[in-house]
Amino acid sequence: MRMPFNMDVESGICQGNGDSGPSELRVKIPEGMLKREQDRLEDVERKKEVKKSQSVTEEKSGFFTATFGSERAAIEKLLAGCSEATDRVLATKTLEEVTTKTQQLQKFLNDSMVFLPQYELRQAQMALQKLHNSLAEKRDEILPKKKFAFRSRAANTPKVDPPVAEPASPVTPKDSGRIKVDGAISPPEQCGFSHFESQVLTKTAEEIKQQDVLLTHLTNCKVRLLGSPSTVHIKHVQNCEIFSGPVSSSVFVDHCTGSTLSFPCQQLRTHHTTDTQVYLHVTSRAIIEDCQGVRFAPFAWSYPGLDLDFKVSGLDRERNNWNQVDDFNWLAIGTQSPNWCVIPEAERRTEWDS
Repeated sequence: MRMPFNMDVESGICQGNGDSGPSELRVKIPEGMLKREQDRLEDVERKKEVKKSQSVTEEKSGFFTATFGSERAAIEKLLAGCSEATDRVLATKTLEEVTTKTQQLQKFLNDSMVFLPQYELRQAQMALQKLHNSLAEKRDEILPKKKFAFRSRAANTPKVDPPVAEPASPVTPKDSGRIKVDGAISPPEQCGFSHFESQVLTKTAEEIKQQDVLLTHLTNCKVRLLGSPSTVHIKHVQNCEIFSGPVSSSVFVDHCTGSTLSFPCQQLRTHHTTDTQVYLHVTSRAIIEDCQGVRFAPFAWSYPGLDLDFKVSGLDRERNNWNQVDDFNWLAIGTQSPNWCVIPEAERRTEWDS
């Protein structure tokens, strides 16, 4: 008759039911077997967590797609019902409602960027930019700005023959208004500046209109973007000052040297950049790669219309992770990367525009 027994894994001694002393039978489980079993259980739990996370992400993505689509359709319907035949007061009220809804939709997109696949994110950004463009066109159509015109001259003013126009000099690609990047000329409608030296360059909110902005091949220039771009690309820049209003999504910096940058954005990605100061407001995180001597401080530049541009961008003014920088070339946890640092308060810029 087999007696019931309990096995003590720690000691490897099997004991009876208490009516007798320790059994002579000893069972010792190898430590390797115990470790494999523990690893197996941990792997099962890990797979469960991954599956759960994927399920949650898919649910969030599905919710975003449905909500974004319905809100976009509602905005397009409001714009379609607003025409020149509409009462001016009613048209103004409708445009204000569309502006508010578009800003809310921009914020919804910004908050959802962390889990959206890249393709869906880009499609949503393009759709939102079209809404911004449609809103601007509708506003210009229904509520045009008053145009300045000279009064007619007195009748006795002597008539002066118009000057003879000189033949126009040929326009080079550099002066054509197109932006040339690494040998390729982009379409004329690209917003930005390219191939300038020692110039002051400015874009207004009316020119930007939530477009992607490209700044490339600039030297010793001062650039001011007085509006809310959708995305900003900064490439091949040397000894420049580049200040921008709130950027709805990302700022991409590549091959930047000896410059000062200042902007709010949702995300910053910086590559191949050296000896550059960044005055930053970022709602997610800043990322650097292959960089040296990059210094960060909180965004402090201001200009008339900044508050409105923050609303247009959808960025959260209360959330600023300017000093949370991920260096993809420095993986030592708990140790400060030597490639970036915080600008001491005594060294931070206080005067921005004269």
